[in-house]
Amino acid sequence: MSTPDVFQVVLGLAAFLCTLATGLVLIFAIVVMPGLGTLGDHAFLQAFQVIDRVIQRNQPVFIAVWMGAVVAVLLSAVIGFNRLEGAAWVVLLVAALIYLFGVQLPTFAINIPLNNRLQGLKIDALDGESARLERQIFEPRWNRWNLIRTILGAITSILLIYLLAVG
Repeated sequence: MSTPDVFQVVLGLAAFLCTLATGLVLIFAIVVMPGLGTLGDHAFLQAFQVIDRVIQRNQPVFIAVWMGAVVAVLLSAVIGFNRLEGAAWVVLLVAALIYLFGVQLPTFAINIPLNNRLQGLKIDALDGESARLERQIFEPRWNRWNLIRTILGAITSILLIYLLAVG
């Protein structure tokens, strides 16, 4: 059995971490948000605050997976630039661009600012109409972009696994 080279290891790590990160957003899309969606407005806002607070306090496994995926994808692209040619290089470049601009950019440009806005609310002080309005500002947009992140993350994982299989 031959020893895998550095590129194959980094590419494998990128595929693994992107798949884990995509699994996280998938769980939010198919379990967490639909479950929270059944709650009343105050309870929805409070529950999301609590869940997000765990992440915002730099939960170490979450940070390792989420940021590790970014680093591994970038390293794969840099190393792959010198190692791959033709269609394989294009697939890696497309995977990296999809992940960085389709998963990470919306996270930092849309989902995190929505989360931070929600974290700044004093939910107990909101009347019923204000809670409903805050939820309307948050929930549909957050869910839409989370679905986009989920689909694009899955495409990234498929492309990276494909490269591992043909590599």
